[in-house]
Amino acid sequence: MEDLSDAYDNIGYIPDGATWPQRWAEAAESFRERKAVEGRMRPGLMYGHGPREAMDLFLPRGIPEGLVIFVHGGYWMKFDRSYWSHLAEGALARHWAVAMPSYDLCPRVRIADITRQIARAVTAAAHEVPGPIRLAGHSAGGHLVARMLEPGMLPEEVAARIENVLSISPVSDLRPLMQTGLNAELNIDAEEAKAESPVNMAAPKVPVTVWVGADERPAFLDQARWLAEAWGCGHVVDEGRHHFDVVDALADGESAMIKRLIG
Repeated sequence: MEDLSDAYDNIGYIPDGATWPQRWAEAAESFRERKAVEGRMRPGLMYGHGPREAMDLFLPRGIPEGLVIFVHGGYWMKFDRSYWSHLAEGALARHWAVAMPSYDLCPRVRIADITRQIARAVTAAAHEVPGPIRLAGHSAGGHLVARMLEPGMLPEEVAARIENVLSISPVSDLRPLMQTGLNAELNIDAEEAKAESPVNMAAPKVPVTVWVGADERPAFLDQARWLAEAWGCGHVVDEGRHHFDVVDALADGESAMIKRLIG
């Protein structure tokens, strides 16, 4: 069986790849400090009983027009909400509230467990802010927001409020990851790969855009294309962007990405 570890290695193919997490963390911390001073942040809202089952809620000035929920990536094994806070800026500028949940990580839990956690997080966030909901997620987070569209995953009253989904550089088919070193911690088996792969879901009725950087690894270009083809949904290949900077546009209220997500 072919070893696909290199095909799914992002950090080794991005200039100064190892420095990006620290950059994210610093930008996010500065953003949170500003929002706390402005009184426009509700940190640490619990959606479950575990220490990582919590989310931060950022509020625009005035009454929110709706709610964006952003789910972070990290191969279901890394990071938490504290690395990504600054990406709320674009939606806030368009008067939308933004919720960012953390979740438990593999190998402590399985990917299917994380999917259920995010469903609880979306449900809890929906109770905090009325109106329409838009979901966005990056990498593993792109997988997780796509999974929210499976019938029965969310309560009917919550699912009915979701108007748009942006799956950024997603892992849409988990089977190739079984052939990587990542699986030492992910522990994906054939049954879970089938059940948890969005490409195996029926095409949702909710509008979806799959967005990927043109300079990403070929494996991620494939993963994005597979989902777009399986669902017959929107597919954007963003020129000049790689796996780590493709999400930067979420911080810009005038970006094409934010306009696609919110309109």
